[in-house]
Amino acid sequence: MAPMTSSGEQMHALVERLYPLCRSITGDGVRATLEIVGEYVPLQVHEVPTGTQVLDWTVPQEWNIRDAYIADTAGNKVVDFAASSLHVLGYSVPVSATMPLTELREHLHTLPDHPSWVPYRTSYYTPEWGFCLAQDTLDALPDGNYEVRIDSTLDDGHLTYAEHVVPGQVPDEVIVSCHVCHPSLANDNLAGIAVATFLARALAQETPYYTYRFIYAPGTIGAITWLARNAERVERVKHGLVLACVGDPGQLTYKQSRRGDAEIDRVMRHVLLASERPHHVAEFTPYGYDERQFCSPGFNLGVGSLSRTPYASYPEYHTSADNLDFVSPEAMADTLAVCREACAVLARNRRYLNLSPYGEPQLGRRGLYDSLGGRSDAKQAQMAMLWVLSLSDGEHSLLDVAERSGLPFDTVAVAAGALQGAGLIKA
Repeated sequence: MAPMTSSGEQMHALVERLYPLCRSITGDGVRATLEIVGEYVPLQVHEVPTGTQVLDWTVPQEWNIRDAYIADTAGNKVVDFAASSLHVLGYSVPVSATMPLTELREHLHTLPDHPSWVPYRTSYYTPEWGFCLAQDTLDALPDGNYEVRIDSTLDDGHLTYAEHVVPGQVPDEVIVSCHVCHPSLANDNLAGIAVATFLARALAQETPYYTYRFIYAPGTIGAITWLARNAERVERVKHGLVLACVGDPGQLTYKQSRRGDAEIDRVMRHVLLASERPHHVAEFTPYGYDERQFCSPGFNLGVGSLSRTPYASYPEYHTSADNLDFVSPEAMADTLAVCREACAVLARNRRYLNLSPYGEPQLGRRGLYDSLGGRSDAKQAQMAMLWVLSLSDGEHSLLDVAERSGLPFDTVAVAAGALQGAGLIKA
């Protein structure tokens, strides 16, 4: 029997399928992306009309593009949108003209420090047009006239986003958000889409404690739109995580919520530290991905952001070098594993009350010591029981116990389960 494909390889295959699509903050590229994701997890797709007021913003016109190129006088396409969606300035208005290279240069974007790479540029809210190309390509263009063609539309339409919900034992929610607006950029953020999707699939095989709501939306305007349309249910959101840039070879980076002491912040710090993975925990800043929308003062949700190398901190960021070779199955599988470990801690992190708080209860006559016989970590498990009993005052969570005792969270959670089964503590 052939070996099963690993989740990392499956995630990379999903990234590969999504990579050629031209995505933006609106348009058919987003819909095509969500259609593919919908093959992996069922999605509820929302269409919000142009002009809709969403908090302090307005849903913009919808942008779609069919073709774009720059051709020389012989008809050779020296820059071709068909070769890469990065070649066109995002949200370019239509243009059909012939002009000299001197005039065309004003609309060209390159990366002189990386002359073989193509940059990613956009002009969402200003009516402009342009092309992105390698500096090497530009340097090779002779003076003369060039045909310039951008076959695009910018009309009233819709902003599209989608949700997938994994029902939990309680209606309180954990939101997992990823942005779906970038074109052919594998790490930013196709890897985030893939990890979110496979986390949803994994949770669906369990019965999670919390209800998990996965949000696939264009960056900034998408999160703002979701918040505007869900203001009445935001109080259900107890924890959240934004996934972005999670497939590159760098070490894991967790950016804390605006609160800094939200439960998700403590859980992520504990999971990363306990795993002994190389990692970095960063303070919140009001710049970055959609954690800044969820954490804005009016909502102040406990939402952090998980990346490997953070945005704008690697040379390949927002360039054609953020390609399929830049992300790996191993990196995405590692990120997924951390997400699952964090979900497991969130699910079991409870406060308990010691029902026999006067003196230490006799564990032996309840068979609790006998249950440890033969375990290689019997001493550790015994200490976990004592710590849980000591801190089960209704004020301390199991994560508090793990942090104060220095014991693994799983050992503490198992001890709590045994004590609860013996009637010594209650949640």
